[in-house]
Amino acid sequence: MQTHTRTESPIGDLTLVNTDGMLSGLYMRDGRAPIGTGLGKRTSADFEQTGEELGEYFGGARMEFTVTTAAHGDNFQRRVWALLRQIPYGKTRSYGDIARDLGDPALARAVGLANARNPISIIVPCHRVVGSDGSLTGYAGGLERKRYLLDLETPAEDRAATLFHA
Repeated sequence: MQTHTRTESPIGDLTLVNTDGMLSGLYMRDGRAPIGTGLGKRTSADFEQTGEELGEYFGGARMEFTVTTAAHGDNFQRRVWALLRQIPYGKTRSYGDIARDLGDPALARAVGLANARNPISIIVPCHRVVGSDGSLTGYAGGLERKRYLLDLETPAEDRAATLFHA
């Protein structure tokens, strides 16, 4: 069974999707649209933990999420998303870094495509992936939101030193 709710955040309204008791989507307004034919019934039930953890994250009190997730994707996408979850709070990795972690530096473009298909943004931190030169590149929620999230995670005095590489 699938349900959804909307919640406010400092980066705009977020749509949360729950499938069979697990978070299966987190989408930003004006970002990539949720995949599938529908989001199910709108309800606030089943989203308490996600809402609480997001509030703590945006308030600077949470660095890791514990909410149970169920991202739907192919095997390669799930491997990439698992590596995204390993990028520490306040750090970034490049698409090439992740491709090397997968065992093939030539997979950087495929990593980028999988990153773009991440259905659980913020919690599966695709915003922590940057270009090989440290530049901000593509983000389904927009580069302004990506910059906001990276700035939120990195104290001002550490930004220059930690913008690139975990």
